[in-house]
Amino acid sequence: MSAPQRRDFLRTSAASVSALPALAAAGTADHPNERVLLAVMGLRSRGKDHIRTFTSFKNVEIAYLIDPDENMVPAALKLLSQRQQKAPRVEKDIRKALEDRNVTAISIAAPDHWHALATIWACQAGKHVYCEKPISHNLIEGRRMVQAARKYNRVVQAGTQRRSAAHLTSAREFVRAGRLGKVPFVQTWIAGHRPSIGRKQDGPAPSGVDYNLWLGAAPERPFNVNRFHYQWHWNWDYGTGELGNNGIHALDMARFVLDLDAPRRITSAGGKYFYEDDQQTPDTMITTFDFPQTAVTWEHRLWSRTGFEGEEFGVILFGEKGALILDRKGWHTRDGVEAADKHGEMEGPHFRNFLDCIKDGKRPNADIEEGHKSTRLCHLGNIALRVGRVLHFDDQTESLASDPEANTLLGRTYRQPFALPENL
Repeated sequence: MSAPQRRDFLRTSAASVSALPALAAAGTADHPNERVLLAVMGLRSRGKDHIRTFTSFKNVEIAYLIDPDENMVPAALKLLSQRQQKAPRVEKDIRKALEDRNVTAISIAAPDHWHALATIWACQAGKHVYCEKPISHNLIEGRRMVQAARKYNRVVQAGTQRRSAAHLTSAREFVRAGRLGKVPFVQTWIAGHRPSIGRKQDGPAPSGVDYNLWLGAAPERPFNVNRFHYQWHWNWDYGTGELGNNGIHALDMARFVLDLDAPRRITSAGGKYFYEDDQQTPDTMITTFDFPQTAVTWEHRLWSRTGFEGEEFGVILFGEKGALILDRKGWHTRDGVEAADKHGEMEGPHFRNFLDCIKDGKRPNADIEEGHKSTRLCHLGNIALRVGRVLHFDDQTESLASDPEANTLLGRTYRQPFALPENL
């Protein structure tokens, strides 16, 4: 991009962002009985899931498909054409959809480093938001997202869809009825069996990619395929590693069932012990979160075929009267108690809950506050690993006691003009 073009882009972007709060008073977002007009941001695999699920509801029309990589558009358009008659507008920049007063909500399936800014801009523009997990790239962003949702009175649903599954609710009720007694220990895990991403050289961005827009708030670096589609998960500039990618689900389940709030102490060990490739985030990791009266562990071994109990992914609550295991089949107990429930549908009910809350003005099952509290566990676990020491968390200030270095990792430096708005 030439210097004059860049100056024009910055001026246009700044004007566009500053205008967003003025849009909050208008549009269909505050007319919940009308048809929901939706913009989908991010069109790869998870974005296509959003298209499939949202278009399964009669009152939803996808009005915008948004991705800075135009190569992602044809497959998304083909999928959508099979599910609704009206063609959407296609844009590379989410701000184009936010300027449309008829848009009710946006769903965000973009990389982690875009979640906060897109959500905050959307709230300022009067739109409701469905945001994929983890809800933020860093802890400070998450709190700002909560503040934006509250200030503009928007429904913001986190993509931790298990909160809308009937079997997780029944597990919560079972535990709250005292059937396990005290639950001093919870174990959560995944064994991903992921292949190595290898090593790739920097090079030009593919034709059709607005790489500057894809980078957004992240530092300006040369294009590399191992920092782009999906592989961004394993780079700290854009992602949160496997702890943020899948750990968020397991930790959110534990928080939901036991009604856990904030940990007091966090420890983490691991690193890149298996792969020799471009990944920055750990392939092997175990993290412990000390809550009042309960310790919760997360473990991932991305190179391993199976985890505990013969399951790739799961949660075990160890109680004084027995243990409760949450896995792909639902949940069951052992060691003194006998009960079980089959795995319930998650996706449809979770997206439906979001739409119902837009209509009813209620808080969704995975409200942004709960999404933030679960996501911050992922951030804290990653920070503990990166600094190599025990962290002591103050939930009132959401900071780390007597640890200036660790506190710098609670946020990030933003590349203009993609900084979080100073004034919500």
